[in-house]
Amino acid sequence: MFEKKIMEELTLGVGSRVQHAHFGPGVIVAVKYAQYRVTFMDHGIKMIDKTDPLFEVLVAENATAEVETASDVETSILKILRLWGGITEVVPLGDRWKGGNMILQPGDASLKAKELPIDTFFHKIVMLRDRLRVLEQNINSHKVLTDEEKVNLQQYITRIYGSLTTFNVLFRDKEHWFTGEKGSND
Repeated sequence: MFEKKIMEELTLGVGSRVQHAHFGPGVIVAVKYAQYRVTFMDHGIKMIDKTDPLFEVLVAENATAEVETASDVETSILKILRLWGGITEVVPLGDRWKGGNMILQPGDASLKAKELPIDTFFHKIVMLRDRLRVLEQNINSHKVLTDEEKVNLQQYITRIYGSLTTFNVLFRDKEHWFTGEKGSND
């Protein structure tokens, strides 16, 4: 109860993860006086009143007691553009995979295979890539981490991208591919 009261007095910051009963999970990308601009995974960008009873905070980020100043807003907008610039684009699945299915066949013949639409799997891969990008930006803009700590965490993210290069075959355009250390030096 005490924690909820404190959260009601604070303004959530950009990057806070939220849930809405109608729109599902999302991330706050801008803060207005009485509303949050939220990017929802399945419904795009929506303006949500801060007092909306269908709105729930999952993870609060950068919570403050006041609305941002003009210079903070400008900084946030630039950060949001870098963070979310590619999020709203449609990442095309390779034409040869459209409408296809992915079949996972167990080695044990007595077990049933798992089949799922490749579009569903591809959507999850794209969401993973986008979340890694947000994580990367959060690390880069973190106020407490030292430059050395940021570089060390960035190296882990680069290795994660490298581990995901197998899935590049699903993407139609090379610009959307995962690249690891070798690709980042090109």
